Amino acid sequence: MNYRETDIPGVWIIEANVFDDARGYFFEAYKQAEFEKYIGPVCFMQENESCSLQSVLRGLHYQLNPFSQAKLVRVIQGSVLDVAVDLRKGSPAFGRHISIELSSENKRQLFIPRGFAHGFHVLSERAVFTYKVDNPYHPLSERSIRYNEPAFGIDWKIPEGTSPTLSEKDKQAPPLAEGDFNFVYNN
Repeated sequence: MNYRETDIPGVWIIEANVFDDARGYFFEAYKQAEFEKYIGPVCFMQENESCSLQSVLRGLHYQLNPFSQAKLVRVIQGSVLDVAVDLRKGSPAFGRHISIELSSENKRQLFIPRGFAHGFHVLSERAVFTYKVDNPYHPLSERSIRYNEPAFGIDWKIPEGTSPTLSEKDKQAPPLAEGDFNFVYNN
């Protein structure tokens, strides 16, 4: 696998070495020793999967400390635009985001450390999205920020004249100025 740290400290793009032949393909999706060599130790304790239809936008979600989550995300069917926003107070990248297309074709993964809001927009007819987390879901700590927060300047690749499909929770998400987050950057 190829590990590339982005310009936001702690966020990594992981690209698989895919072995194709007449039967199909094979690749290693996760190898703990290699992961720790580049990123460091992360104890993943749960893996989640969601299936979403085209134009669904999930996010921007996070959990407050001490229940915040590091995530290793990938798409196993279809494609999404995946977005992570740095909410760590004191971070040189506070409020900045990374967006990357994750798909079953490119087999990329994105590692998002604790202290980030995360979301994705489905670009294909349907997408199956899977992610490992290092902390379980904690409903009382769950928070969100408006997906179209102007301060973030995220281009979600939403076709002109259309709107994404949002959950009721995401429709009610507050702007950044009203956001509730307690993350501190530790370099």
